[in-house]
Amino acid sequence: MRERDLPMSNQPFGVRLRAAMTERGPLCVGIDPHAHLLEAWGLPDDPEGLASFTYGVVDALADRVAVFKPQSAFFERFGSAGIAVLEQATIRLREAGALVIIDAKRGDIGSTMSGYASAYLAEKAPLACDALTVSPYLGFGSLQPAIDAARESGAGLFVLALTSNPEGPQFQSARTAAGPTVAGAVLDGLRELNADADDLGSFGAVVGATIARTDENLDIRGPLLAPGLGAQGATPESLAAVFGSAVHNVVPSSSREILAAGPTPTALRDAAARTNDAFRTVLGY
Repeated sequence: MRERDLPMSNQPFGVRLRAAMTERGPLCVGIDPHAHLLEAWGLPDDPEGLASFTYGVVDALADRVAVFKPQSAFFERFGSAGIAVLEQATIRLREAGALVIIDAKRGDIGSTMSGYASAYLAEKAPLACDALTVSPYLGFGSLQPAIDAARESGAGLFVLALTSNPEGPQFQSARTAAGPTVAGAVLDGLRELNADADDLGSFGAVVGATIARTDENLDIRGPLLAPGLGAQGATPESLAAVFGSAVHNVVPSSSREILAAGPTPTALRDAAARTNDAFRTVLGY
């Protein structure tokens, strides 16, 4: 039976995430099939190469790593054939006990946002995943259909808050009419959604690991997805400086540093294990 035909766990995403990171370590492996990575693996930049690359990562790491974050754009570029690979990879990862965050950064209003929620967050959705990245820049309230769907199915969301791209502060550091920054308002909204969580809530923020120290309160009682580690310059040791007292809730995401070790399964496993061990020490796992 395929994973998408099974109901999601009756445990909320935050509970499942903490348990998975405690058991397997906090590492999140980004699956980003760039054209240059396919070339480095000796694969063609086509749907067949995409499938060989993706399933190679899945087969090597699915039963060893807690969380995976496939970047939807690198599958979408191949059209329906690429989406089929993403769908099958998500199923295989979840069958192996890993959690899957689809990095699609969806964001819209009303029925359109409901459509995105139905595609990714409903229990039997074609691309049913454990969590989805979403954009709040049509207003935090525009996320409500996704919030409702996540609560119903036991899934989670990661909302863009403090991204590390140089253009981000133009919006994220701007002040709202009420006074807080836009990023601060997003973090406040997530804190409210997680208010009833005993440990780790299901509604997280995306906070780049390469941002400078911030005055924003990152203690949202939810997970903090931190891309930018490895090839982009951030290190396990730098996480404490960025996240402070909330560092235990960080989900550190690394992609190129691990994927470049392939295609040999043993090399992929060794790279993931080394990185995971470094994060275990810093994040308290």
